[in-house]
Amino acid sequence: MAEVADNPWTRARGLLGRAGLSEGQALWIRPSKSIHTFFMRFPIDVVYLSSDGTVVKTCPRLRPFRLSTGGRKAHSVLELPPGFLDETPLQVGEKLVLTPLDQETPQTAKAGLGQGTTGEH
Repeated sequence: MAEVADNPWTRARGLLGRAGLSEGQALWIRPSKSIHTFFMRFPIDVVYLSSDGTVVKTCPRLRPFRLSTGGRKAHSVLELPPGFLDETPLQVGEKLVLTPLDQETPQTAKAGLGQGTTGEH
């Protein structure tokens, strides 16, 4: 399940102040083409997605105090627990289906992550 950061406050705060991400947790930052891990206490796996959910870049185990950009096609970013990409290798060109689970409060919405099979590689 992914927490959605889709307003200026939640996007700016991101994962700051947290001790880590547990297995099954994620932060979906939208819109965003780049992130930083300044002042974070733990590494994260990062997946950049285009506007239609296609993986455009992955960054496994991005350490604290780093900058990362997804490039011009990036529209949103999934921040995941370190090791997620080892267990679930995602390839550029794969399409993910992100489904909001709580439509009533967009600021605190949760999203489910499903991997689509599109054959677009």
